[in-house]
Amino acid sequence: MTDAESLQAAIHEEVALRAYDPHWPAMFEAERERLLALFPGDFIAIEHMGSTAVPGLAAKPVIDILGGVASMAAARALVAPLCAQGYTASAEFNATLVDRQWLMRWADGHRTHHLHLVVHGSPVWAQRLQFRDALRADAALAWHYAALKAELAAKYPADREAYTDAKAEFVRSVCEG
Repeated sequence: MTDAESLQAAIHEEVALRAYDPHWPAMFEAERERLLALFPGDFIAIEHMGSTAVPGLAAKPVIDILGGVASMAAARALVAPLCAQGYTASAEFNATLVDRQWLMRWADGHRTHHLHLVVHGSPVWAQRLQFRDALRADAALAWHYAALKAELAAKYPADREAYTDAKAEFVRSVCEG
Protein backbone atom coordinates (compact mmCIF):
# COMPACT_ATOMS: atom_id res chain seq x y z
CA MET A 1 0.00 0.00 0.00
CA THR A 2 1.43 3.37 -0.96
CA ASP A 3 1.60 6.22 1.55
CA ALA A 4 -1.20 8.05 -0.28
CA GLU A 5 -3.36 4.91 -0.30
CA SER A 6 -2.73 4.29 3.40
CA LEU A 7 -3.70 7.86 4.28
CA GLN A 8 -6.91 7.60 2.26
CA ALA A 9 -7.71 4.23 3.86
CA ALA A 10 -7.13 5.74 7.31
CA ILE A 11 -9.30 8.76 6.61
CA HIS A 12 -12.17 6.62 5.33
CA GLU A 13 -11.93 3.78 7.83
CA GLU A 14 -15.08 3.43 9.93
CA VAL A 15 -15.07 4.92 13.42
CA ALA A 16 -15.72 1.73 15.35
CA LEU A 17 -15.15 1.61 19.09
CA ARG A 18 -14.36 -1.69 20.78
CA ALA A 19 -14.65 -2.69 24.41
CA TYR A 20 -11.38 -2.40 26.32
CA ASP A 21 -9.00 -5.19 25.44
CA PRO A 22 -6.58 -6.20 28.22
CA HIS A 23 -4.05 -7.12 25.50
CA TRP A 24 -3.60 -3.48 24.44
CA PRO A 25 -0.88 -2.69 27.03
CA ALA A 26 1.12 -5.74 25.92
CA MET A 27 0.71 -4.72 22.27
CA PHE A 28 2.10 -1.30 23.17
CA GLU A 29 4.98 -2.78 25.13
CA ALA A 30 5.93 -5.13 22.29
CA GLU A 31 6.02 -2.25 19.81
CA ARG A 32 7.90 -0.04 22.26
CA GLU A 33 10.57 -2.71 22.66
CA ARG A 34 10.74 -3.21 18.88
CA LEU A 35 11.22 0.53 18.29
CA LEU A 36 13.89 0.82 20.98
CA ALA A 37 15.77 -2.15 19.51
CA LEU A 38 15.54 -0.84 15.94
CA PHE A 39 16.45 2.75 16.82
CA PRO A 40 18.69 2.71 19.89
CA GLY A 41 19.38 6.21 21.12
CA ASP A 42 16.83 7.93 18.85
CA PHE A 43 13.99 8.01 21.38
CA ILE A 44 14.25 9.82 24.70
CA ALA A 45 11.07 8.09 25.85
CA ILE A 46 8.17 6.12 24.39
CA GLU A 47 4.75 6.26 26.07
CA HIS A 48 1.38 4.59 25.54
CA MET A 49 -1.27 7.26 25.08
CA GLY A 50 -4.83 7.56 23.90
CA SER A 51 -7.82 5.49 24.90
CA THR A 52 -6.09 2.13 24.58
CA ALA A 53 -3.80 3.31 27.41
CA VAL A 54 -6.71 3.76 29.85
CA PRO A 55 -7.84 0.52 31.52
CA GLY A 56 -11.55 -0.12 30.97
CA LEU A 57 -12.04 2.55 28.29
CA ALA A 58 -13.60 1.61 24.95
CA ALA A 59 -11.46 2.65 22.01
CA LYS A 60 -10.75 2.31 18.35
CA PRO A 61 -8.46 -0.74 18.39
CA VAL A 62 -5.34 1.21 17.36
CA ILE A 63 -2.44 1.55 19.80
CA ASP A 64 -1.39 5.21 20.07
CA ILE A 65 2.30 5.65 20.79
CA LEU A 66 4.00 8.88 21.81
CA GLY A 67 7.63 8.86 20.74
CA GLY A 68 9.69 11.55 22.43
CA VAL A 69 12.67 12.78 20.41
CA ALA A 70 15.18 15.60 20.84
CA SER A 71 13.87 17.90 18.08
CA MET A 72 11.47 18.13 15.18
CA ALA A 73 14.48 17.64 12.89
CA ALA A 74 15.09 14.33 14.66
CA ALA A 75 11.41 13.41 14.23
CA ARG A 76 11.49 14.18 10.50
CA ALA A 77 14.74 12.21 10.12
CA LEU A 78 13.10 9.12 11.65
CA VAL A 79 10.14 8.99 9.24
CA ALA A 80 11.89 7.22 6.35
CA PRO A 81 13.69 4.67 8.56
CA LEU A 82 10.40 3.94 10.36
CA CYS A 83 8.67 3.44 7.01
CA ALA A 84 11.39 0.94 6.11
CA GLN A 85 10.39 -0.94 9.30
CA GLY A 86 6.67 -1.34 8.63
CA TYR A 87 5.15 2.09 9.17
CA THR A 88 3.53 4.29 6.55
CA ALA A 89 3.33 8.06 6.55
CA SER A 90 1.91 10.81 4.41
CA ALA A 91 4.60 13.33 3.49
CA GLU A 92 1.85 15.74 2.45
CA PHE A 93 0.02 15.43 5.77
CA ASN A 94 3.19 15.54 7.86
CA ALA A 95 4.28 18.69 6.00
CA THR A 96 1.22 20.43 7.51
CA LEU A 97 2.26 19.53 11.06
CA VAL A 98 4.61 21.81 12.98
CA ASP A 99 4.63 20.01 16.34
CA ARG A 100 4.74 16.33 15.41
CA GLN A 101 5.17 13.70 12.74
CA TRP A 102 2.52 11.00 12.38
CA LEU A 103 2.89 7.43 11.16
CA MET A 104 0.69 4.35 10.95
CA ARG A 105 1.37 0.65 11.13
CA TRP A 106 -0.91 -1.87 9.43
CA ALA A 107 -1.64 -5.60 9.73
CA ASP A 108 -4.27 -7.63 7.89
CA GLY A 109 -5.66 -4.51 6.19
CA HIS A 110 -6.28 -2.59 9.43
CA ARG A 111 -4.30 -0.03 11.34
CA THR A 112 -2.72 -1.45 14.46
CA HIS A 113 -0.56 1.46 15.67
CA HIS A 114 -0.26 5.22 15.38
CA LEU A 115 3.14 6.68 16.17
CA HIS A 116 3.27 10.36 17.09
CA LEU A 117 6.83 11.70 17.05
CA VAL A 118 7.06 14.83 19.20
CA VAL A 119 9.74 16.76 21.03
CA HIS A 120 10.18 15.18 24.45
CA GLY A 121 9.05 17.61 27.15
CA SER A 122 7.26 19.90 24.68
CA PRO A 123 3.73 21.21 25.29
CA VAL A 124 2.35 18.50 22.97
CA TRP A 125 4.22 15.80 24.92
CA ALA A 126 2.96 17.15 28.24
CA GLN A 127 -0.65 17.59 27.07
CA ARG A 128 -0.96 14.06 25.66
CA LEU A 129 0.34 12.52 28.87
CA GLN A 130 -1.68 14.87 31.08
CA PHE A 131 -4.89 13.80 29.34
CA ARG A 132 -4.03 10.10 29.59
CA ASP A 133 -3.12 10.42 33.27
CA ALA A 134 -6.30 12.37 34.07
CA LEU A 135 -8.44 9.62 32.54
CA ARG A 136 -6.50 6.92 34.38
CA ALA A 137 -6.90 8.74 37.70
CA ASP A 138 -10.60 9.67 37.49
CA ALA A 139 -13.12 6.95 36.64
CA ALA A 140 -15.97 9.46 36.34
CA LEU A 141 -13.99 11.56 33.87
CA ALA A 142 -13.13 8.44 31.86
CA TRP A 143 -16.81 7.46 31.87
CA HIS A 144 -17.81 10.90 30.52
CA TYR A 145 -15.17 10.65 27.83
CA ALA A 146 -16.39 7.16 26.88
CA ALA A 147 -19.95 8.45 26.59
CA LEU A 148 -18.82 11.36 24.42
CA LYS A 149 -16.81 9.03 22.18
CA ALA A 150 -19.78 6.68 21.75
CA GLU A 151 -22.05 9.60 20.86
CA LEU A 152 -19.53 10.98 18.35
CA ALA A 153 -18.83 7.56 16.80
CA ALA A 154 -22.57 7.22 16.16
CA LYS A 155 -22.74 10.76 14.74
CA TYR A 156 -19.61 10.49 12.55
CA PRO A 157 -19.24 6.78 11.71
CA ALA A 158 -17.57 7.48 8.36
CA ASP A 159 -15.70 10.70 9.19
CA ARG A 160 -12.69 10.15 11.43
CA GLU A 161 -11.54 13.75 11.14
CA ALA A 162 -14.90 15.09 12.33
CA TYR A 163 -14.92 12.51 15.15
CA THR A 164 -11.44 13.58 16.28
CA ASP A 165 -12.19 17.30 15.92
CA ALA A 166 -15.38 16.94 17.97
CA LYS A 167 -13.41 15.45 20.89
CA ALA A 168 -10.92 18.34 20.94
CA GLU A 169 -12.88 20.63 23.27
CA PHE A 170 -13.25 17.87 25.88
CA VAL A 171 -9.52 17.15 25.73
CA ARG A 172 -8.72 20.86 25.97
CA SER A 173 -11.04 21.31 28.97
CA VAL A 174 -9.38 18.43 30.84
CA CYS A 175 -5.88 19.71 30.15
CA GLU A 176 -6.70 23.32 31.04
CA GLY A 177 -9.04 22.44 33.89
